[in-house]
Amino acid sequence: MCSTPYAQIVGSPSSSPAPAPAPGFVNLTDLLTVAGPFHTFLNYLESTKVIETFQNQANNTEEGITLFVPKDSAFSSLKKPSLANLTADQLKSLCLFHALPHYYSLAEFTNLSKVSPVSTFAGGQYTLNFTDVSGTVHVGSGWTNTDVSSSVHSTDPIAVYQINKVLLPEAIFGTDIPPTPAPAPSPDIAPAADTPASDVGRGSSPKSSPPSSSHRIIGSSPWSYLVLATSGGLVLLL
Repeated sequence: MCSTPYAQIVGSPSSSPAPAPAPGFVNLTDLLTVAGPFHTFLNYLESTKVIETFQNQANNTEEGITLFVPKDSAFSSLKKPSLANLTADQLKSLCLFHALPHYYSLAEFTNLSKVSPVSTFAGGQYTLNFTDVSGTVHVGSGWTNTDVSSSVHSTDPIAVYQINKVLLPEAIFGTDIPPTPAPAPSPDIAPAADTPASDVGRGSSPKSSPPSSSHRIIGSSPWSYLVLATSGGLVLLL
């Protein structure tokens, strides 16, 4: 009796999919270098080592970070007060003042404006006020009032928003804030070149009418009354 060999085919075990790689952290230095004209602010962050504090917070996916980054022109247009006389600690606090220790999307500023003032990374009296008017986010620090002009990066856990002014805290510069200058009056509108001023003046006043016949009669001699009466009699006869 011949036995037929039996071959047992064993299937290969199903391979489980490899876990997705953890998302890489956004390098804030690289982002601020290529994203816009933020070189001045980045230099301050690096010289004060605040960039390291911000990067550590950015890597903390539980809370995240929100940065308000002034353009280079915001620093060049800053006349008074000046940043040149700040101490190292004050300059560091100024940099920390431009960040919130939590990620906020633009949509979340509607609720954030209801709980203003909001603490910044600088802590203590370094707070910011936010208002959301028809989708435009206004940022106020006492000395500074500006808007979020654009969203540079807004993906949890990092939000970077561009602003047009440097945020100046009262904790450094005091509460003696100069009043906002009144807007310049609008210039007077000159008359058109093809409309002489003399014509405009004549056009604004009614033209004098020639004296009426009644006026001429009043100033006439007695002979005029006789002629007028005779003429009237002739008309009646006709």
